[in-house]
Amino acid sequence: MNQQGVNAAQSQTVVVKLGTSVLTGGTLALNRAHMVELARQCAELKKQGHSVVIVSSGAIAAGREHLGYPALPNSMASKQLLAAVGQSQLIQTWESLFAIYGIKIGQILLTRADLEDRERFLNARDTVNALIEHGIIPIVNENDAVATNEIKVGDNDNLSALVGILCGAEKLLLLTDQKGLFTADPRKDPNAELIKEVRTIDDTLRKIAGGSGTTLGTGGMATKLQAADIARRAGIEVIIAAGSAPDVIFDALSSEPQGTRFLPCSEALENRKRWILAGPAAAGDIVIDDGAVNAVIGKGSSLLAKGVTLVRGEFSRGGVVRVTDAHGKLIARGISSYSSQDLSKIIGKHSKDIVAILGYDYGSEVIHRDDMVVIQE
Repeated sequence: MNQQGVNAAQSQTVVVKLGTSVLTGGTLALNRAHMVELARQCAELKKQGHSVVIVSSGAIAAGREHLGYPALPNSMASKQLLAAVGQSQLIQTWESLFAIYGIKIGQILLTRADLEDRERFLNARDTVNALIEHGIIPIVNENDAVATNEIKVGDNDNLSALVGILCGAEKLLLLTDQKGLFTADPRKDPNAELIKEVRTIDDTLRKIAGGSGTTLGTGGMATKLQAADIARRAGIEVIIAAGSAPDVIFDALSSEPQGTRFLPCSEALENRKRWILAGPAAAGDIVIDDGAVNAVIGKGSSLLAKGVTLVRGEFSRGGVVRVTDAHGKLIARGISSYSSQDLSKIIGKHSKDIVAILGYDYGSEVIHRDDMVVIQE
């Protein structure tokens, strides 16, 4: 452990995501002995002057344990039942463990619906920040007891990235049952090597990332890579490391953290663009030609109707959409100034012709640069 590196660091907000495999140690029950060790490390970070936010999986596993491992059908209702029972058990466990160190916790349950609406996004942000300001550790989880597929984030890796954006975190620590991201699956390839640092997430890395490694969790290395990509674009450094490693949380603030370190993008996004990146699920796709791709990426231009070649999906004016090239590669996310219905009528047209075609306009840009987050590296 690099004690000097931690002490030298300025005060930071650290989001710690704890997967089910970490909390259970690969068993069917919560490993409370290990959970108290994780709480100790978080308490030590707070003692050093840092703020900690925990995104904790484990509600369904806790519910199954509390009910004596009942035989239930594999249905959404069964998972929601287990989550409803287990969430209280999980939060009580965390409360008792942090009480050992004189630390209070606060529970926050979120769904994607809480992040899609701008006002609810800001309210969630204010709640998280208020807890932090009063020295309380927020314990965040997806509200699985009421969430449906339509409003779920789906996994706590991506949820933790969104929480990092909510609270303006400097670091996101994704703890798992692996030491980090390897050049190949270390469970299958003995020659696989740990990748210590990542500056760019490309297709090669995405191919390396596999599926879920356990039957208890919902996320694998692929979802961690997605989460890292979201977080680093918001200016957050991300570390994927083994939750069982000694002092892994404390080491996250050192100059040589354990695991795989993803460096943040050089230009952090302003708050509105962070919401565009993190909040709403895209309602549709806008396909653009090569000239528009070059203008958006190379020149930092807004997207004009003339560069649009195809519209997919149905969305209203103000909806968040994906912008792709002709081959389906994601170029940007943004807020459309026009509905899909209106946009389909002005595809490929000059901005000066929009009024003549629609009878009105909402400006010359389909997506203004201020409402767009470029995704391409």
